[in-house]
Amino acid sequence: MTRPVPLLRSDFSHIVVLDTRWSDNDLYGHVNNVQYYSYMDSVVNRYLITVGGLDIHTGESIGLVVDSGCSYFAPVAFPDELEAGLRVLTLGKSSVRYQVAIFQKGGDVAVAQGHFVHVFVDRESRQSCPIPSRLRESLEKLAVLAE
Repeated sequence: MTRPVPLLRSDFSHIVVLDTRWSDNDLYGHVNNVQYYSYMDSVVNRYLITVGGLDIHTGESIGLVVDSGCSYFAPVAFPDELEAGLRVLTLGKSSVRYQVAIFQKGGDVAVAQGHFVHVFVDRESRQSCPIPSRLRESLEKLAVLAE
C-alpha cells in the first residue's frame, strides 16, 4: 500500500475555518480519528447548502455518502485552530467525489486528508438522480483536472 503524500494549501481554491472542540480530543491528547470524518462531512455539506443551494429539509434530492476515507499525517488537539480545503476530484451524472484536506490555521501542508463520495438520490424513492443544476454548477467551480 502506497502512503499518500500530504496535499498543500495551494492545491485548494476553497478554504474554510474549522474549530476544534474539547470533546474532539481523545485520551491520548489529540483529535480522535473519527472527528476528521465529521469535519469533512461538515465542510462538504456547508458548501452544498450555502453555495450550491441544497435544501436538506425539503429538497427533492439528497446526497448519500457511499464511500469515505482519511489519511493522517500530524496530530492536532483542542484548542488548535484548523482550516479545511475542499475540491472535487470526480463529478458524474449523479455522484461526486470530494477531497478534503485539514490544515493547522495558516499551515501549508495537510495534517490529514480524505475523500468523501456522495450519490444523489430522490428523497422519496432513494433512486439515483441527476445532480441538480445549481448544485452541479457550484461543484464544477471546485473541480480539478485529473492529476
